[in-house]
Amino acid sequence: MSQSTSPTTGTSTSTSTALSQASPSALQTGQGNTTIADGVVQKIAGLAAREVSGVYALGGGAARAFGSLRERIPGATQTAGQGVSVEVGERQAAVDLDVVTEYGAPIAEIARSVRRNVVNAVEGMTGLQVTEVNIAVNDIHLPTDDEGPQEPARVQ
Repeated sequence: MSQSTSPTTGTSTSTSTALSQASPSALQTGQGNTTIADGVVQKIAGLAAREVSGVYALGGGAARAFGSLRERIPGATQTAGQGVSVEVGERQAAVDLDVVTEYGAPIAEIARSVRRNVVNAVEGMTGLQVTEVNIAVNDIHLPTDDEGPQEPARVQ
């Protein structure tokens, strides 16, 4: 907890205590408390990140490989939280994203857009304050990646 002295009054105040008392949360009221599960924030953040142009996918290599196998199973869908991990407290949330970008897209701009979109979506839908959005760009999708192996068919 940090202490600060006001230059005008000369009094010492506790910064974190003053902030928590000055800004009541919409999630904690006199009529009850609302808790939001990690999975809810994870899905919101994942969907918000995927909305940004230049983001090809979320997740590391193993997660994407597992996701592509899951897509081949009839009735199965890709999880919205793939490549997203979150920590959710009573009033705040922190988000970590593993991102794959499109080749040629400016990574710094994509990161800014993803961060802004995730913060706006999570704060707007949940009322939680997003303290940080950490983005790890772990791969770049090349146009040639979509082309499968061009081997001749063994059986005709």
